[in-house]
Amino acid sequence: MKTMTCRALGGPCDLEHHGENADEVIKAQDEHLKTAEKSGDATHKQALRAMKGRWLHPKTSMGWYLDTKRAFAALPDD
Repeated sequence: MKTMTCRALGGPCDLEHHGENADEVIKAQDEHLKTAEKSGDATHKQALRAMKGRWLHPKTSMGWYLDTKRAFAALPDD
């Protein structure tokens, strides 16, 4: 298991997401951003918009995804 923060994934806070692989951590970040935005947290609104916008541009999103997978792989196990 490894840990990445919301901030490490492009968000505005230091909430920790834990997962066995990068995909689990990315999914946790997606849910966190959606929940924070729904609760009225304006600081996460921009990060949520960036997340949604990334997937509209496949080349950009793939670059972010691969960078995130590399960053996750480089982390020590918890």
